[in-house]
Amino acid sequence: MITLRLDAELEANIIQVAKQMGVSKSELIRTSISQFIKQREVPSAWDLGEDVFGKYASEDENLASHRKALLSEKISEKHAKDID
Repeated sequence: MITLRLDAELEANIIQVAKQMGVSKSELIRTSISQFIKQREVPSAWDLGEDVFGKYASEDENLASHRKALLSEKISEKHAKDID
């Protein structure tokens, strides 16, 4: 249990909003604190980049496992162009 002191103006606002919403002062305060905490949660890396993941997808589904061979191939192609 937590006890806290509120100034008169804040307490009057809480009473007014609680009446308008049809809830108790305690319920209003609990809900408000819960929402505040949820808003402060740090988003995961997935949440931050979800809209761009896969956006520039390659046709090669095994790109990560074939990366060395692909790099070697690209370098060979470049050298072949330089020789011509």
